[in-house]
Amino acid sequence: MQRPPLLKKGDRVGLAAPARKTGPGELRTAIGMIEARGFEVFFDDGLFAAENQYAGSDIHRTAYLQRLLDDPKEQAVFFARGGYGSVRIIDRLDFNRFRQNPKWIVGYSDATVFHSHINKICGVQTLHASMPVNFAGNSPQALDSLFDTLTGRLPGYTFNSHPLNKTGSAEGVFTGGNLSVLYSLLGSISFPETDGKILFLEDLDEYLYHIDRMMQGLKRAGKLDRLAALVVGGMTKMNDNTVPFGKTAEEIIRETVEDFGYPVVFGFPAGHIPDNRALVMGAKAVLESRKEKSILTFG
Repeated sequence: MQRPPLLKKGDRVGLAAPARKTGPGELRTAIGMIEARGFEVFFDDGLFAAENQYAGSDIHRTAYLQRLLDDPKEQAVFFARGGYGSVRIIDRLDFNRFRQNPKWIVGYSDATVFHSHINKICGVQTLHASMPVNFAGNSPQALDSLFDTLTGRLPGYTFNSHPLNKTGSAEGVFTGGNLSVLYSLLGSISFPETDGKILFLEDLDEYLYHIDRMMQGLKRAGKLDRLAALVVGGMTKMNDNTVPFGKTAEEIIRETVEDFGYPVVFGFPAGHIPDNRALVMGAKAVLESRKEKSILTFG
């Protein structure tokens, strides 16, 4: 899979909002942080359009992002924030010029739509990483991993093992993202191929029975049968009903894949958490799940 050109000091980064609306005050700190890393930041007033919860109409968000995808002056596109709305415009976009001159697409959560679609349809790697609206609350390690990856240092992580882990080693192309968004892509051209892949999952603010329903949906669709490995990040701010579901999100996921022999690791530092480390979607990765520590490296 093709890796976009690495960034160098002075390169221009475009900001886009393909989903929920945003405002200048939410991005001021992040813009300063990007500039402090040596990059130029581009956006115009169209970034702050609003139509109900969205950053402008579907037509507006499509046109704004299309300009950034096509313009050779931008070497990367950072999605300012997530929310909901990317799936409404993904089929309106023309990726022909992007295929010819790929650039880094950076974001997480609702940006899972773009990671999955671009990896599969365009054969181009993307970066699952924090977004400007979150920069002020991110750990230094999260931000370093984002900019280090964009400038040429492939990420490698050692993190604590979890009691629910299944030990073992695996290698494969890295894919996945937000569980709810992935579930919404089932049956579409954008859903990633999972056979032989290392699948990453994270989620936020979901009911536990929704987590079970989505995992059962992926399992029944055959998307979990032949993974190389499963990596689970933050399952953040989960909700329960008055009558408890009886399991945590991690326990639900482990139970769903219990019959499969591949390694499974929980607690990876990525997702809707301050320590949201960068992950190269579409890149080859190696996972080692050990009793004391787990190791994930990209090659």
